[in-house]
Amino acid sequence: MAGRFLSLFKVFRGKRKTDPGAAPAQLPEEPEQFQPQQDDAAMDGTQEQDPARGRFHRAAQRFRKFLGIRRRKNNTTAATECAAEPDSGLTELQAEPDVSPDSAEHSEDSAAAVNDESTKDDMAVTENVAIPNSETQGIADADITPAPTLSQELIMENFKDNYVSCEQQVPSLAPELEASQDHVPPQATSTGAPQPLRPAEHDRKVPTIVRNIHQSLVSRVTVDVRQQIDIIRLAEEHPVDVALTLLRCAPSCDRAAAMMWRTIGSSGPTVEKVLPALLYVMENWPLCSICTSDGDDKDVFPLTATVALWLIIQVPECHEAMILYSARLFVALLFHVVITTQQMPPVEVDSIWRACREQHRLPSNPNRFAVQAMKALLCRLRCDNELMAMERKRGWDTLLCADTQHYAVGLLAREMRRVLIPFCSRIALQLLRALIWEEPCWDLPLLAFLVEVLECLDLSKYGDGVLEIVSRHLQSECRQRRHLALRGLVVLSKDPSMATRMCSLSRSLQKLLGDADGDIVGMTLRVFNNMLNNKDIVISSSTAPKLAEALLLLFDHDHSHVQLLSLDLFFKVMDLVVDEGKKPLEKILIQSLLPLYFHCHDENRRVAKASRETLLRVAEFLKMRNLKQLVKKEQLSKFPECLLAEDRSQAADHLRQALPYLDSPQETLQEAAVMFIEMVAVFMHKVAEGRAPGPQ
Repeated sequence: MAGRFLSLFKVFRGKRKTDPGAAPAQLPEEPEQFQPQQDDAAMDGTQEQDPARGRFHRAAQRFRKFLGIRRRKNNTTAATECAAEPDSGLTELQAEPDVSPDSAEHSEDSAAAVNDESTKDDMAVTENVAIPNSETQGIADADITPAPTLSQELIMENFKDNYVSCEQQVPSLAPELEASQDHVPPQATSTGAPQPLRPAEHDRKVPTIVRNIHQSLVSRVTVDVRQQIDIIRLAEEHPVDVALTLLRCAPSCDRAAAMMWRTIGSSGPTVEKVLPALLYVMENWPLCSICTSDGDDKDVFPLTATVALWLIIQVPECHEAMILYSARLFVALLFHVVITTQQMPPVEVDSIWRACREQHRLPSNPNRFAVQAMKALLCRLRCDNELMAMERKRGWDTLLCADTQHYAVGLLAREMRRVLIPFCSRIALQLLRALIWEEPCWDLPLLAFLVEVLECLDLSKYGDGVLEIVSRHLQSECRQRRHLALRGLVVLSKDPSMATRMCSLSRSLQKLLGDADGDIVGMTLRVFNNMLNNKDIVISSSTAPKLAEALLLLFDHDHSHVQLLSLDLFFKVMDLVVDEGKKPLEKILIQSLLPLYFHCHDENRRVAKASRETLLRVAEFLKMRNLKQLVKKEQLSKFPECLLAEDRSQAADHLRQALPYLDSPQETLQEAAVMFIEMVAVFMHKVAEGRAPGPQ
């Protein structure tokens, strides 16, 4: 199931794009640490250079010639989009069969609404890597020729968070980031004819070079300047091959591999090119089957990629690259926290994790390390206040328990939403893509985060996809899923265009009015009220009686907020029902007279006031002028006698309605019920003697 999370990113052939080469950055003497100090030695980035400058220059030229490194040019393209205008016609709220959210056509339309907005952003492809479909993995004819490889420029372009430009992203994360705006490399897209997806001969030697460099560092304590240049330039030109080979030859991220990852992290442009490969591996849990240019398709471990990412995050020079990929990195780490908490890792993954733990003194459980990596990312993005808030509220501990994980994720989302709205918007879009295709067993925490940050999304573009996701869970047996689905619908129903689309859910929502959970009922009432606030929505003749009947039962609910919401909605039903539905509605309104009368004596003043206003509207709707005048003048003591006089045949029914109020926990309601029953007894006695008054 988790593998499906990973196949959201489709493989596309793309156009060759390149970035200008960047001068390699010197490795800091001591990488900035966000977590407990590691046991491997820190790299020394200040070693003396070769005094024979001419020999160094000639050696560097030979190395570039061997690798076939070429200069590249940047080109940019722009795209424009048009938004569809919503239909402004009147819509009837009807209790008709709901549109199935699992419909293939519905899912495809919703997916298109999300994917079409940023075609460049939601496909993951790699350079020098044959990425198989998640359901048809494998390499064909490996003995004949290496598998075709894909452009690194595509994976870099498609993994960036390009909804907000880098300059816009920087201040959104924290005020301190403004100083680094000028250092963020601009995004670019390629133009011109597509390049053939065939590796050059020297590309096939890249994995061997990476393995040799790693082997040479096994017996060394630091990386010298020349090796730093070699690693950085090789990673810039062949980031996917370098990343995958290093993950394969050192799955436990030993000391030599850690030095190489930190060296890569010391160059911002290099990190920007390597991160997409790490992200792709991280998202293919629990094993990633992917091919390098030399035909090696040995499984790569996502946990190893997470360890590599954690090592890179600790290097200050990676800051701008982390901002570019912040949303995808956060979602990938959140996924690791969830999946490692709710599922036991496979045996091979567990053995690799034990080796990683011994190398870097990591926590015993992978989920604790995933939380540690997430905290390191947020710290690198300078979200210090959010980290401290989660710590004070013990949110990180709650995040490690499967039963409470969704609460902790919701807490984290609320803390981030306060000041990081653009960041949360991009995270919400990534979660939307992950959840729109299926209903995995681990979707509850991701759904919790999405619901908390829905208001950060542009619902005119992504509302249909959100509606499809949350509507799946309305009838779920899981209370938490129903709760989150309704919270999402509450947000959606505030948008007029979305409220119109939600009319087809009226039947499912009516069923929830009978739920035993007061919170579920309350949110359902809020959804209905928000929908009916839309002036373009009216209530059909088939829906009005059923909805009014369900609301009538809620007048006596234990929670006052449910009573108030049900009274408000009952009032709206009378106002918004179509003309053809007024006659069928009258029977339910007559049944509501006595409960409304009793609740005019409610101890809660707000409930009593709402009951009087609703009773007045019912009397007006039924054209009972005498009852209307009594309520208007607040002469409720005369109301029972007037009600009985309106229709003598209803006396027995009124008596049956009054009996349950004798057991009401409120004394005022008990007294009103006793008084009414006494008056019914007197009235029926007069009727038997032929002395009962008629309607005035």
